Amino acid sequence: MMEQVGYRDGAVELTGLHARPAGKPRAAVAIYPTFMNTTAVVEAKAAELVEAGYAVLIGDFYGPETPADGDAAFAAMSRLRSDPASMRQRLRATLDLLRKLEPDLPHLAIGFCLGGMAVLEMARDGQDLAAVVSFHGLLETSLPADRPITPRILVCHGDADALVPRSQVTAFWEEMDAVKADWHFHSYAGVEHGFTAPHRPTGAVNPAYDASADRQSWAAMHSLFNEVLGR
Repeated sequence: MMEQVGYRDGAVELTGLHARPAGKPRAAVAIYPTFMNTTAVVEAKAAELVEAGYAVLIGDFYGPETPADGDAAFAAMSRLRSDPASMRQRLRATLDLLRKLEPDLPHLAIGFCLGGMAVLEMARDGQDLAAVVSFHGLLETSLPADRPITPRILVCHGDADALVPRSQVTAFWEEMDAVKADWHFHSYAGVEHGFTAPHRPTGAVNPAYDASADRQSWAAMHSLFNEVLGR
């Protein structure tokens, strides 16, 4: 069961969702949700990780400003992204809480949509993580990596994602190569943004969902985790 955990980014009060398996966790995973903040789909993914033996913490992007609909979420995301340095501070607060809750475990991070961008920002920021995985995440950044990156990186990307043109894909590859990052990039032909979510937050069917890309990307995440952690 997910338990709410309060934390702060300066004066902003945030609420994370934390859960642990019955036995000793093999690692702890920070989960950065979508631009809507946490959703039933994100929480189902978190539950799958707990079942697989991981402690999890779903972070909070917005605090009391958590949006009620897509328009409000887009506005909240725009405000968050308008100040890249402050956004990174907000993202680090989630990792700081994870390290406090699970101090003796390896730490990993995954994210969806805005959360996919978040884990890449934390890799660029020099955070000490074993691996990060981005699912249909945004790749563009105003603070490109300028130093070696610690975590291994897996990007799972829909090739038809209208939010991430190919120019941004190649720019990301070049950025990672420039700092000699250890990165994998999985691109799924004809797949659009949001391919891991069968339903929109309203409960309506998500036409961008792709069952094959969802399965393959999730399996790739587990494969990478097994590689970095040891089976």
